[in-house]
Amino acid sequence: MRVKPRLLIVEDEPSILRGLTDLFVFHGYDVDSAMDGKEGLTKGLTGNYTCILLDVMLPSMNGFDICNALREDSRTQPIMMLTAKNEEHDIINALTLGADDYVSKPFSTSELVLRVNALVRRSGWTGANDRLELSHQVSICLQTLTGISYQKETKYTRKEVEILDYLHHKNGPVSRDELLKNVWGYKETRDIDTRTVDIHIAKIRKKIEVDPKTPKHLLTHRGEGYQLYKL
Repeated sequence: MRVKPRLLIVEDEPSILRGLTDLFVFHGYDVDSAMDGKEGLTKGLTGNYTCILLDVMLPSMNGFDICNALREDSRTQPIMMLTAKNEEHDIINALTLGADDYVSKPFSTSELVLRVNALVRRSGWTGANDRLELSHQVSICLQTLTGISYQKETKYTRKEVEILDYLHHKNGPVSRDELLKNVWGYKETRDIDTRTVDIHIAKIRKKIEVDPKTPKHLLTHRGEGYQLYKL
C-alpha cells in the first residue's frame, strides 16, 4: 500500500490553518494540526511526521522552544519554520535551533509547497510522492531526478520534475500563466516570456514520449494549457 507523507501544521490562526490544510491535502499530504504550542510539541514528539510546519508565535509555547525540544529528541525530523516578515533575528534563531528551512510571512503558497516538497525529498522519505509512474514504460523518481523511459535511463532537471509533479496533481489543463506562478514562483507574469514554459515542455516531451511530435503523455489543449496523462 502506498503511504502519503504526514505533515503536522502548528499554527494558531484558524484561517491560515484551514488554508494550509486544504493546500497540502490537495498536494497529496496527510495533514494533522495543532493550534497550541504544547499540543504541537506533544504531537511532534509522538506522531512520526514526515515534516513539521511550525509557526513562531503560538499560545502556551513558542515555535523556537518547540523546535529546540524536537531537536533534542531527534536530529533528523524535518522542520520548516514560519517566521515574521523579514525579521532577521527570527530567521537566525530558527536555523540556530535546528530548523531545516524557513518561510517568511506573508508567503507564497506555491513557494511553500515546493520548499516543503524539497525538504521531504532531502530527508530521504519514500512513499506516495517519491515516484511518478506515467506508464509501465515511463517512471520518474522525484527524489533522485532520474527515471526509466522505454528501457533507457533518463535524467531530469529539478525544474522539469517540479513541472511534472505539479501537472500530476491537476485534473485538467494548466495554463502557462499558472505554471509560471506556481512552479517558477512569479507573482506577476505580464512581462515574463512564456516561451520559458514551452521550452521546458519540449524538453520533457523528448524524455517521456516515444514521438515528441505526437505526444501521448503531455498534451497541449489549445487555449487552455498543458495536461499530463498517465497511460
